[in-house]
Amino acid sequence: MSHRPLPGRRGVLRGSLAASAALALPTGLGAAPAFARSGRPRADWGVQTGDVTTDSGLVWVRADRPARMVVETAATESFRDPRRFLGPLLGADSDFTGTTRLHGLPSGEQIHYRVLLADPDDPRRTGEPVTGTFRTAPAKRRQGVRFVWSGDLAGQGWGINESIGGYRIFDAMARTDPDFFLCSGDNIYADGPISATAALPDGSVYRSLTTEAKSHVAITLDDYRGNFRYNLLDGALRRFNAQVPGIVQWDDHEVRNNWYPGEVIGGGTPYPAGTRLNDLARNSRRAFAEYFPVSTLGARADGRIYRTLHHGPLLDVFVLDMRTYRNANSPDDQTTDPVGILGRAQLEWLKRELAASRAEWKVIANDMPLGLVVPDPVEGRPDFEAVAQGDPGAPLGRELQIAELLRFIKHRRITGTVWLTADVHHTSAQHYDPSRAAFKDFAPFWEFVSGPLNAGAFPASDLDGTFGPDRVFVKAPTVSNVSPAEGYQFFGEVDIDGASGELTVRLREYDGTVLFTRTLRPGLVGQ
Repeated sequence: MSHRPLPGRRGVLRGSLAASAALALPTGLGAAPAFARSGRPRADWGVQTGDVTTDSGLVWVRADRPARMVVETAATESFRDPRRFLGPLLGADSDFTGTTRLHGLPSGEQIHYRVLLADPDDPRRTGEPVTGTFRTAPAKRRQGVRFVWSGDLAGQGWGINESIGGYRIFDAMARTDPDFFLCSGDNIYADGPISATAALPDGSVYRSLTTEAKSHVAITLDDYRGNFRYNLLDGALRRFNAQVPGIVQWDDHEVRNNWYPGEVIGGGTPYPAGTRLNDLARNSRRAFAEYFPVSTLGARADGRIYRTLHHGPLLDVFVLDMRTYRNANSPDDQTTDPVGILGRAQLEWLKRELAASRAEWKVIANDMPLGLVVPDPVEGRPDFEAVAQGDPGAPLGRELQIAELLRFIKHRRITGTVWLTADVHHTSAQHYDPSRAAFKDFAPFWEFVSGPLNAGAFPASDLDGTFGPDRVFVKAPTVSNVSPAEGYQFFGEVDIDGASGELTVRLREYDGTVLFTRTLRPGLVGQ
């Protein structure tokens, strides 16, 4: 592996982040801030960076009161000769969150930054700076690229359990020293309240931190904001955010389990009868845009989540949105499907971006798996939530759109595509090959599954034979909703060597233990 070592990175984190973590959390951390004009602005929710390129990146912070965001960057942790970026005024309209774009950064270098929050009425009055660090994308392939991915956080009622180290998996991911973290969705479980205690099968008790926002399903904008704030109560996540940039996508639990556009909720649920999912999604999308630094989203979420991130000559990441533009969940057995799971505009965008990419590897970040069957039973009707519906024959329903894309990739001779996903709460590796498939007009490819980060683990999903998947590896429990205290929490690592161009995938457990490894050679088809 030719990834250049970066001395001093963890040193700055041990100092500045330890000091940050030692700050007492204010009593209003789970709610909208109450503030006194006599104090100085605080940033107790930590910092984040996102969508980092060779020369730019986005920095995020949340204040406890109105404040002006200021970011300073430097080549070293001493912050000698810092460069200053003036950020936005943080106020109630954005839940006191804000993002500042850094630009003109050196490629392939460690960037140290600190965020200062200034009193808008007296810029000389600033709070304690909060520091972080990240590595810009390399302009030359010899540096290599390493990243981690996973999804599904605080699901099925399993919250921040400090007795097991909270969201401890983030510490294990940080130890791999990744260039970035690809979060495959379900960053929150807006439909999943969290109780203070839950009984475990061995008679012990799982204890979660609780907040008012997590005591009920999210409906209002403030409810969704409270769900995103809840995760930032966790020290491991805040430490990770200050060390590793994110590439974030969303899925169903950002709104409600298995939701689709146009859906209306009936009676017998925690939601008022007649609630429109489009209204819930609008609230969630705005909170999502406020709480993550995403380059294509505006402050009021009027942009889009799907996007391409160029990470030097070795890697392009194509971030999909398989939620916003999909058709309704159904038996998914129709013989024509112009909308599919991506929508026509997103599909055409993906084709164009893949065809234009000159990166050695093209990672397609799909927030739902392709060949794993994910049911969505409704009143006894066998509806389906993802792409596959269990019929191993010719493509039907949403499979038609994926078949169109796979055919395009083959005929345009696009090499180096790898699909990464989460969603199903276990980890596995599938190799897709036309020799095993009902649909044969595509080139072989791999799909790797990881997660959850901190949620219930579930048995392995059934496979659909339409695209010929062979499950080479799987680790999953045999019973449903296994708690994070019992294990079965996973993340994946992708390591691209700068010298050989080889891409190695490692599927790991919550403590970093490697379960499965596969190395792919560049430029080859069907490996």
